[in-house]
Amino acid sequence: MRPKIARLGGVLAVGVALTVGLAACGGGSEPEAGGGGSAAAPTTLKIGFMGDLSGENSGIVIPPRNGAQLAVDEYNATNPKVKIELVPYDSRADASTAVALAQQAVKTDKVVAMVGPAFSGESKQAVPVLEEAKIPNISASATNVDLAKNGWKYWHRVVPNDGVQGPAIADFIAGPVAAKNVFVIDDKSEYGLGLADAVRAQLKTKGATVGNDALDPNAADYSSTVNKVVSAKPDAVFFGGYYAGAGKLLKQLRDKGVTAKFFSGDGSLDKGIIEGAGQEQAEGALIGCPCRIPTPDETDEKVKKFAADYKAKFGADPLIYATEGYDAMTAFTKAIGAGATTPDAINEAIGKSDFDGISKHISFDPTGEPSAKSIYIYQVKGGQIGLLGDSTTAKLEG
Repeated sequence: MRPKIARLGGVLAVGVALTVGLAACGGGSEPEAGGGGSAAAPTTLKIGFMGDLSGENSGIVIPPRNGAQLAVDEYNATNPKVKIELVPYDSRADASTAVALAQQAVKTDKVVAMVGPAFSGESKQAVPVLEEAKIPNISASATNVDLAKNGWKYWHRVVPNDGVQGPAIADFIAGPVAAKNVFVIDDKSEYGLGLADAVRAQLKTKGATVGNDALDPNAADYSSTVNKVVSAKPDAVFFGGYYAGAGKLLKQLRDKGVTAKFFSGDGSLDKGIIEGAGQEQAEGALIGCPCRIPTPDETDEKVKKFAADYKAKFGADPLIYATEGYDAMTAFTKAIGAGATTPDAINEAIGKSDFDGISKHISFDPTGEPSAKSIYIYQVKGGQIGLLGDSTTAKLEG
């Protein structure tokens, strides 16, 4: 993914803690397998969180950062032998910045693991730095299909990729929505183009007529794309990109009289899409996501407790990828709690993860992909984004 408005609070100030034993902090010689009973055993390990924490789409990165912080705080509260310090890295969704921050994390801060990078574009550029340094990393939100094709041994993610998300959204468009003429737009980003292409391909297998265009999300005027949509007279429009662009596009489409159902993917699952489009124009917009945000009527006691603890700590309800950020960090806390204190030992442990998280059951295949594959559909109603349900069973409202 890539994200706007940091409504959930500013970047957490995380102080730099002393780390005893360079051998346990990345890049040095390792103690015995399993993490180390030696004189140089660490008392605190640093784990990074990388993503857009202050840019225009930060609204979908701050929740997973908060979720990761909550997992760290809960782990440290158990008074473990080895505590964890969360170190935030604000990439502002810029790939070159992410690379520099990854180098800082490895060489200067000596992190033993990383939650993130958050977005696909920065992951493509920054993960090779982590891979070379043998630093295990788990993304809570990067969904580009090709990330799993690089042969990386230290990379993982806790969300299904766009090769799962795109077809599921397309099936919903062609199924419950029964759209025969669909216009698909992307923002040319690593994430947006990949997701849009997956939607395009699946729609064609359903016999739909598919119109295509791309736009610059940083532009103020999308009239070239909007005019093409007006001419195509589609039943539905899909946008592959982030909520800052989705909100502007939706507003301009509605202002031009386009009434087609509007769809987007997880990069748009934030109230910023409503703020960008306006409540009236955003009404009825549909958004797919490989994430399940806790709802007010939750029945799962574990999820209810997470939501209550999250709100108590951060003063807001958990939003997109908050549970995934928590689960990604929990994979690390479980590894460290079991005695793994070197990057290699931690990586070996998380590769064997097999636990029920808040978002889903957490386990990984040999390429770092998650075993869980569910995609959920959300809809804007009355100025709020509500869950319709799993894409295979959700019922369209309005």
